[in-house]
Parts: sequence; structure tokens; C-alpha cells
Amino acid sequence: MVVEPRVKDYICTTAHPVGCAENVKNQIKYVKAQPKVEGPKKVLVIGASTGYGLASRIAVAFGYDADTLGVMFEKESNGRRTATAGFYNTRAFEEEAKKAGLYAKSINGDAFSLEIKQQVIDTIKADFGTVDMVIYSLAAPRRVTPDGHKYSSVLKTVGEEYSNKTLVLKDNTVTMAHIPAATEEEIENTIKVMGGEDWIDWMQALSDAGVLAEHVTTVAYSYIGPKITFPIYAEGSIGMAKKDLYRSSDIINEKFANVTSYIAINKALVTQSSAAIPVVPLYITLLYKQMKAKGVHEGCIEQMARLFLDKMAGEAETDENGFIRMDDWEMADDIQEAVAKNWDAVTSENVKELADIDGYWDEFYNMFGFKIDGVDYSADVDIM
Repeated sequence: MVVEPRVKDYICTTAHPVGCAENVKNQIKYVKAQPKVEGPKKVLVIGASTGYGLASRIAVAFGYDADTLGVMFEKESNGRRTATAGFYNTRAFEEEAKKAGLYAKSINGDAFSLEIKQQVIDTIKADFGTVDMVIYSLAAPRRVTPDGHKYSSVLKTVGEEYSNKTLVLKDNTVTMAHIPAATEEEIENTIKVMGGEDWIDWMQALSDAGVLAEHVTTVAYSYIGPKITFPIYAEGSIGMAKKDLYRSSDIINEKFANVTSYIAINKALVTQSSAAIPVVPLYITLLYKQMKAKGVHEGCIEQMARLFLDKMAGEAETDENGFIRMDDWEMADDIQEAVAKNWDAVTSENVKELADIDGYWDEFYNMFGFKIDGVDYSADVDIM
């Protein structure tokens, strides 16, 4: 089958198996070019198949020489439709890790469920004994808790409706987005899905099963961003969930004597999650323009390599809140001043001049294995 991208709203409904594999190999190549450091050797990555989770797995595997167990929730091909990008990514990662003599196994299922937690525990007991790092990089729109309750998250403001510029991805025009305020129930549901309760549940389950090493590091990811995005992100429904994530990190540190928990505040990047958030894609395109001009732009793999091979090598570098600030280059005064100036000026007519539209779309397509250098997209490929 010749596989072409089919874009609907903010997602691509097809994925290219060869392109995904090449994307993974390129990320591995980047990490292998960095100096190796000593780090954890048995790593569990929860949410391991795309974006920051995949990049984290690659960084620790090829930066620490770590054996990794990944948890993902991806669809295989049915022979007519392609598998999801995360399925192809994971298969490619496992192949490359095994070539390098590294253990790499993945469990495909709902990470929120007790069943998958038990499968992970059984696999750790059989293959690792214990793990010395747990990376929590789960991004999901819905959650079913063990008692059967279903929760869905929303991308809304808290308190009042908010209006600001946004980028319409289907035609690259700048228009106004009107984002309604979330109800109390919607805020609570978003916290249930995207907060830290499940992270604590994972650490509790692993601890109770005796599969945490004597000294364990765990890290989860968040974003803060500039004031432009505060109403929809840091102070919106998703921001309320992230505040719960921060509290959960504190709880983990207090509850488990052998565990050190961190929150890494990452930079704004094109991911399947960020593409869905109003206002944010326009900010990202303006940001990319400035960061690339100053030579400080990072994609997922550059960001995660710097996190694990630099910021978390030895004693972690943290700010006054205990956060590892991976957004330090993004939030530099000169970058933010330029972005704010262009935000005020940007229109549909000048967006391609002021913003990195092409860079945004390149990274968007790359996530699904398209527009990867060296791949023949006119060739028939096996989608299974």
C-alpha cells in the first residue's frame, strides 16, 4: 500500500511505518552523538510511544544504556488501515534497542487500569527484579478508574470565557478563538484524567509489589508557558490538573522513603496534545521563529536528551519550586519579548512572515512518519 497523510482537524489518521521507523532512528542517532552519562539501568516509561514519552525512552536507553519497559495504548493495523504512529514507533524502537544489546519490551493497553499495572509488575518481577526509574508521560483524553467511573478532560478556562488569537490549522489563517469556562464538574473530571492521582497509584502499586529499587527516581511532565497562554493552559482546566500533578509529586516524595520525585517543566512543542489546544499552536509558530533564529530551538528528542543527560545527570537542577526547568530557553526575556511583539502584530496576511508555519507543519507530519528525509513515499509499504 502507498500510504499518504490524511489530516482531520489536529490529527493525522494515517501513519507511515517506514517514516516512523526512520524518525525513531534519527532520534536514536542524536542521543548516541551525545556524551554518555551514568544513570538508572532499569527504567519503566508509562506513556512511551510518542512525543516526550518516546523521546524519554530513547534518551535513557541510548544515553544511560538502560533497559526499558514501556506502556502504550496503540492500535495495530487491520490490513486496510495503518496502525497508529505509536505502534510503529514502538516496534522500531524495540528493534533498534535489541540491536544495541538493550532489553526493550512494551505492554499495550490502558495504563489507568489495574490489569495493565499488574502486567507491568509481573514483567518487572520476571525480567528486571526492580526498576530504578519511573517516567510518567501519560497524555489521554479519558480515564476509566478501577471502580468503573468514566472521566473526560476538557480544554477550557476557569472562571470566565476567554478570547484571543488562534491559528486555524486547516488553512493557516489567524482568527479569534472563544473558549468557554469549564464547570466545576468538568474541572474535577479534567483533574481525574490529567492530574497526578494515577501517578500515585502507579507508585503505590509498584511499591506494594516490591519492584522499586532501593533508590528510585520518578519524573512527570508539565508546561507553564507565557501569560498569553495562561487562561487556556496554566490557569485553565488543564492547569488545574497540572497543579494536582505538582501536589502528587510532593505526596510521592513524602510517602515513599526510597523515591525521589520530580516535575520537569518542558517547552512548548508540536505534539498530538498541544495541537488540540486553542491559542497554543499560534504561540508555538511564533516561538519557533524566534528560537530557531537564535539557535536555541529543541524538538522532543533534544529536550529529553538535555533533561536526562544534563539536568538529571547526578543531582537534578531544580528551581525554587523544585521544578526542573526545561523551558529555560523558551522563557528567556529576549525570546518572550519578541514573541509578544509579534503576537500583537500577527494577522492572516503576515503570519507566514512572522511565524514558522512550515516548521510547525513539518513537525506535525513527522509525528506520523511523513516528511522524513530519505523516505520514498511513493513506494508500496507493508502496513502490518
